[in-house]
Amino acid sequence: MNNEDNIYSIPLRYRKMENLHIVFWLFKDIAWCMVWKPLGIAMIFPTLIVSIIIAWRTRQYMSELCHNLAITFWISANSYWMISEFFQFDTQPLISTLSYKHLALVPFALGLILLIFYYLYWKPRHRDELETM
Repeated sequence: MNNEDNIYSIPLRYRKMENLHIVFWLFKDIAWCMVWKPLGIAMIFPTLIVSIIIAWRTRQYMSELCHNLAITFWISANSYWMISEFFQFDTQPLISTLSYKHLALVPFALGLILLIFYYLYWKPRHRDELETM
């Protein structure tokens, strides 16, 4: 059996959680768009918690773990950015031409660095291991 024939399946209870995660994420972003501060801030917690749980549950596959952690970093950055706009400190100067909104680049960059690590370092060195990517 070659790697093309292997099947990666997700238990139904995990898939249901992933689908619910999308609902939380959409509510958070709709609240951001509509400037519904209480809902937007409240939705950070279930969205972020579920993304961490998903990453934990998929930790046996490095490809899944790295991508799911990148999503967690993305949600963190996105949530900080939303809060900075809600409380109107997003455009406040931080350093030189950077504003407080630009602090969202830290978790965005961490997610990107993690994926660069996976694709350029880990994956080429573990060609024989089963992965989902």
